[in-house]
Amino acid sequence: MGGRAHLRPRGVPQAPGDPRGGQQGLTRRSTPRRPRPARRTGPSASPDGNIWTAYGDEGIFGSHPESRGALAAWGPDGRALWSPRQPFPEGPVNGSTAATDGAYVWTAWYCRSGTYLTRISPATGETRSWPTPLRKVDGLAVRGDRAVLTSREHDRPWTEVVRIELRDNGTCAVTGRDRQRLPGHVVMHCGQGRDGTLLLRAGDTWVRIEA
Repeated sequence: MGGRAHLRPRGVPQAPGDPRGGQQGLTRRSTPRRPRPARRTGPSASPDGNIWTAYGDEGIFGSHPESRGALAAWGPDGRALWSPRQPFPEGPVNGSTAATDGAYVWTAWYCRSGTYLTRISPATGETRSWPTPLRKVDGLAVRGDRAVLTSREHDRPWTEVVRIELRDNGTCAVTGRDRQRLPGHVVMHCGQGRDGTLLLRAGDTWVRIEA
C-alpha cells in the first residue's frame, strides 16, 4: 500500500524546547488556547537532529493539534516541523512507536483491520505500508528490508521479539520469533529505534536489540 502525505508548515510553539507544550498553528486569535499535551508512545531521533514521536489514542482523538496525525517531527528548538494528513491506508486508532532508518521514518500503528508498519519519506511525503504479525508493538527498529518488533508481557520481565523481512509486494515474512528475558519490566513509551538498532528500556537498564 502506498500513498502521499501532504506536508504543511506549522507555527511557533508556545513552549520552545518542549514538543509536548501547547503548539499553535498560524492563527489570528488574540488569546491563543493551550491544548492539553498528548501522551507520546515512542520517540526516535533522525540523523538531522529532529525528534519523531508517535502518539496513542489519547493524542489522536484529543485536542492537541500536532498529535492528531499519530506521528510528528520536532526540531531541536521544539518547533513542530512535520505532521501527516493522510499517510495511512486507514485511519489509525493508536500509534504504537516510531523509528528512523537513514532518510526514512517508520511508525507502527494499528486500526480496526490490524497492525501496520508505515514507511514515510519526509522530503516527498511518499508512504508505503506493510501489515505486521504482532497486534501490539512497543519497540521497532528497521534496517533496509529487515525489521525487529517487540511486544512486552504485562508485569513480567519478558518481551516477545519478532524479526521480519519486508517484501516488495507489500507483505512481510517472519524470519525469527522468540521470547527474551529482560533485567526488568519494559518501561512503556521509551523504545527508541534508529538505523536498525532498538534501545528498549527495561527497569533501569537499556537493552540493545538489532534488526
